[in-house]
Amino acid sequence: MPLGIRRMIARSTLAATAGLGVLIGMTATEASAQERFQVSGTNVAIYNLAGRIVLEAGSGSDVTVDVSRGGGDAGQLRIETGRIDDANTLRVVYPSSRVVASFLSSNQQTKVRVRDNGTFSDNGSDRGPRVTISDDGNGLEAWADLTVRIPSGKAVSVYLAVGRIEATNLDGDIRLDTHSAPVTARDIRGSLDVDVGSGSVDLSRVTGTLRVDTGSGGVKVNDVDSDVIDIDTGSGGVRGGNITAETIRIDTGSGSIELDNVGGDRLLMDTGSGGVRLTLNRAPTHIDVDTGSGGVTIRSPNGLNAMVELETGSGSIETDFPITVQRHSRDQVQGQIGDGSGRIKIETGSGSIRLLKTTG
Repeated sequence: MPLGIRRMIARSTLAATAGLGVLIGMTATEASAQERFQVSGTNVAIYNLAGRIVLEAGSGSDVTVDVSRGGGDAGQLRIETGRIDDANTLRVVYPSSRVVASFLSSNQQTKVRVRDNGTFSDNGSDRGPRVTISDDGNGLEAWADLTVRIPSGKAVSVYLAVGRIEATNLDGDIRLDTHSAPVTARDIRGSLDVDVGSGSVDLSRVTGTLRVDTGSGGVKVNDVDSDVIDIDTGSGGVRGGNITAETIRIDTGSGSIELDNVGGDRLLMDTGSGGVRLTLNRAPTHIDVDTGSGGVTIRSPNGLNAMVELETGSGSIETDFPITVQRHSRDQVQGQIGDGSGRIKIETGSGSIRLLKTTG
């Protein structure tokens, strides 16, 4: 079978156009059946404009995708497969510039540029025709729900415009990219890269490099053991706990950062508007916190050793740690804690700074 793609039909008698891996001309009855596809190779990409995508552990050597279509025009959807760039792909193609997905919340509308081959992304580089997806109105009433089963060791990228993504018990390199859809992921081993234009992100029990980027949407992150945790939100707070990494970098344009039981060597926090509250389970070597507006409270166990710079435009400065003061004013303290081998720099435009010892 060409390009390492095999197609199987579950509970259906659909025929495929010879050699193209494209399903067309389905009746309304056939559209309700579930179709199954297998995508081989170590690098796989899945594209779907609207629906729910569930990712779970799979067996064997290939990624398996079960497709369930919905909507009155579901029979017009095409499922296309083939190699694009460096990935074997499965693409749900919507033959219309207006798509109606009635499961969306009222008055929800998303516009996406989609290439002729059905691929798209959320990075603004697409140059294809614009497709509008809404909850009602005129257009192609269709969507597709996918269940993607992934064997260990695969690199899989999933692209979804609207709907939701849920990933559970995966071992590999996983990328989840949505325009306007929340993402939930549990029990991920390997690397996880989440890019959401608008929507919340809820992650737990992740082992491996973690990167999250949201244009608008809060992030919950719990029970992560990583080398690098990198979270960036345009608008939305970051909350969670039980986080361990060599480097933890969190940047919010607007939103607070609240994390408990944090273990990291390098802690880099930046908020345009929003406070920072960190409770540490070990003393880090490097802390750099910058807030445009918002107070900063960091609680650490004994063992801090750092050159310290604390500065606030409006607010008080409080610390439990003995500091050998080198420079002091109403809104600034510079000095040394312990042997000064590390670095702590905390700056806020408006808000108090508290560097405290953990209790208990």
